[in-house]
Amino acid sequence: MEYSFPRYLLAKQTVDDRALNKDVLAALKARLSTLSSAFPFPESVDQSVSGIRTSVQYPLTTVIEVGAGIGTMLARLLRWDILPPNVDYTLVDEMPENIAFAREWLPAWARENGCEAQTLPDGSIRLSASSSVFVHFAQADVFDFIHSSISSSADLLIAHAFLDLLPMPESLPKLFSLVKPGGLAWLTINFDGLTSLEPVIEPALDAKIERLYHASMDSRPTGGDSLSGRRLFGHLKQVSAEILAAGASDWVVHPLKGQYPADESYFLHFILRFFETSLANHPELDPRLLDEWLKQRRAQIERAELVYIAHQMDFLTLVR
Repeated sequence: MEYSFPRYLLAKQTVDDRALNKDVLAALKARLSTLSSAFPFPESVDQSVSGIRTSVQYPLTTVIEVGAGIGTMLARLLRWDILPPNVDYTLVDEMPENIAFAREWLPAWARENGCEAQTLPDGSIRLSASSSVFVHFAQADVFDFIHSSISSSADLLIAHAFLDLLPMPESLPKLFSLVKPGGLAWLTINFDGLTSLEPVIEPALDAKIERLYHASMDSRPTGGDSLSGRRLFGHLKQVSAEILAAGASDWVVHPLKGQYPADESYFLHFILRFFETSLANHPELDPRLLDEWLKQRRAQIERAELVYIAHQMDFLTLVR
């Protein structure tokens, strides 16, 4: 099988759609609605964005998404009508292939879903539906992006399936420096220490592989925490961020009527690829046992038998 990270992110969309905590999402939508309607501009006021002057009734809401991948979160927020009417949205991702894919995929997705899409002279994209969204792309390491930012600018910071890859808690003040005082941070799909794969192959081996897999998250040179979800309660308190809403956002993938929805079988194969690359040549694990375990798990996917659950947490916070 060829492993493509952009395809994995595409396959993950439906999994994330189910997982995102709907109470936290509702709190986000309510806050954004209040933000956009609090100080409407007079109809006669023009506002310039990316060189285009448009007459608007609402102030510009600025969104920065770090670890944004190929833009699936932006597409989701448009599909679910979460965004305010007038938005400036910056996607930050360090992988060149993700940014290149996003530049092509987002306009195509928009047109297929009844939105207008226009590429502007500066390389940004304007998407027009219920919201008018100016999309900017930044191919950069998140901390390089933060360092290059002149000042706090975002009304909303989004970090989706990303914080558990960073050093914590020291990364939070740096990330929150992107947010205006009184702005919001929506922190989603933060892994919280539980992986379940059913049916069981061999209880002791399953438990060992899952334990070592979680431990590998804690020993990444770039940072990471297999318990980031629960620990964010304390980390956010340390940086004086007010938690407005929090709740579970578990990935649950299982077959329906003998097959997986959408492209979720590919998603499952990619999850197993994470196990494989994380545990290859691990001193505590016989490589032959890992290879056989992976072979059996992959066969379960092909027979549409594998059930996968990962426990995660979502947060909506007010940044001081």
